[in-house]
Amino acid sequence: MTANQTTAIDSEASVLTLRQVAEVAVKILPQQTQTLQQLLSQPQGLDSEFSRFVLDSRQLANANEAESTAPAAFVLLKSHTQPIEKSQQYAKAASKQAAFILTEIDPEALGYNAQSSDYACSVLYVTNLRDILGSLIQISLLLTNSLSTINSADDMLSLLPQVIAVTGTNGKTTISQLIAQLCQFSNLSQLQNSAVMGTAGNGRLDSLVQASHTTGDALAVQSFLRQMHDEKVDVLALEASSHGLDQQRLQGVPVTVAVYSNLSRDHLDYHPDMQDYARAKARLFDKAYFPQLTHAVINADDEFAPLMIETAKNSGVKVWLYSLQADFSENSNMDCEAYFVAKSIEPSLEGVKIEIETSFGPLTLHSPLLGRFNVANLLAAVAGAMALGVELEAVPALVGQLHGASGRMQRVALDEQGSQPEQGVFIVDYAHTPDALTQVLTSLKSHCSGNLWAIFGCGGDRDKGKRPLMAQAGLAMADKVVLTADNPRSEDPEMILQDMQQGMTEQQHAKTTVIADRKQAIQYAVEQAAADDIVVIAGKGHETYQEIKGVRYDFDDRLVLQQALIEASQNKA
Repeated sequence: MTANQTTAIDSEASVLTLRQVAEVAVKILPQQTQTLQQLLSQPQGLDSEFSRFVLDSRQLANANEAESTAPAAFVLLKSHTQPIEKSQQYAKAASKQAAFILTEIDPEALGYNAQSSDYACSVLYVTNLRDILGSLIQISLLLTNSLSTINSADDMLSLLPQVIAVTGTNGKTTISQLIAQLCQFSNLSQLQNSAVMGTAGNGRLDSLVQASHTTGDALAVQSFLRQMHDEKVDVLALEASSHGLDQQRLQGVPVTVAVYSNLSRDHLDYHPDMQDYARAKARLFDKAYFPQLTHAVINADDEFAPLMIETAKNSGVKVWLYSLQADFSENSNMDCEAYFVAKSIEPSLEGVKIEIETSFGPLTLHSPLLGRFNVANLLAAVAGAMALGVELEAVPALVGQLHGASGRMQRVALDEQGSQPEQGVFIVDYAHTPDALTQVLTSLKSHCSGNLWAIFGCGGDRDKGKRPLMAQAGLAMADKVVLTADNPRSEDPEMILQDMQQGMTEQQHAKTTVIADRKQAIQYAVEQAAADDIVVIAGKGHETYQEIKGVRYDFDDRLVLQQALIEASQNKA
């Protein structure tokens, strides 16, 4: 959040007790009665006054300085990366400033008991805290005198925007932004005020604030939801990461429509295998986690689609499927209430023409989005927008107004007027998985009369097994490959590049250039590319930094590329 956003929430902070918050939670979370009763049966701390929750102990001092009436409460969750000793250290330090500590960690493991001299405040223990945490935070963000007006889940829903959530390895950002645009361009007053939350930023489309995570922690998510309500946003399209779903960061978010794009190798430094990764995604289609869910929009072409469909069906959620297989509606045995099928696709470097068959009637769309894979993203967005209330007849005109998400298949021009460079076509894309890179390069290959270039790297401190797969994805489709640094983080870029080259043949080495410095790699491609070449700079997309040895340096592929193109153009003049 920006300083102004924080101030807006600060000004409405009020003094509460955990008992007050929990008693309201009982009314809006009847399915969590047992967990809430565990909270309400705590021997100490329920009546301690507090101003707000914080999930980072370092924020206690700032929160307390802002509040003269009551200290903040500290929520201590289990760490996925740090030993229990660290949690114990945080808890003891936080107890000196917190009104109380609310945790899912057994107090014995924290060295706490009611007579403990190491703790200056009460520690309240709830086994399944994540099942209720988002709602507790949501309630705490209300003014004290508003609590008495909340008697049901519907009362709380009236204070929040409608939410459509998108999950999958690739396409989340594009789909969520396209849905927000379709709603914004529609003539439906209940949808026109739209916003997004995800990788490319949070907020209204014309004023995105950069985010550090695809799905923030429960406090960040709920604070943003509250802010969007205060700004009179009607629809929020958010990205749901597997981390966020697995850790229940979206608990309490009123998701009514859920969208699934695809699943390919990613985040296997967190998930033990692809099945665990898929199960985390499937939570988005389970009403046990999202009670307000009504529609599931699912990519029928993906191998994990049956899991998503089964989860949704078991929850009584309407399933709408989309597919790029022209014969889907004739041959599919997948059970669904509606479908959206691309019967013909005519892509070009200016966009794509699509003939679509739907359960609601035929559609002919002229989309300005580049790439065949963006047809799937568009189908998902159209289905999602229609699930929210957009009419079929309005879709063609709305699609003509769309623009892609920043850093997603973004063609970079020489200037603001869109002047194209003579060196060829240059595109920046966020593709940072083997599957995403394959899709981008495959989409552009048929339009390339010269050489197709791919400039990319791999992030440090992440799944090392993905590195040679990324290289092979680029080598399989591109004529010329430049391996370079991405966000090396704490790792040596040269070591990452060595990992990427594992298993490469002599022939593959011959068409590969290795330039660790990303700026130099981009400049090299600009200098070497011919007029009929297409150059793809992949991996960072919308990002405006490069993280090296724990420091974030200003670095935007689009600006670096544009400057290199300008210099090359001037040199030729």
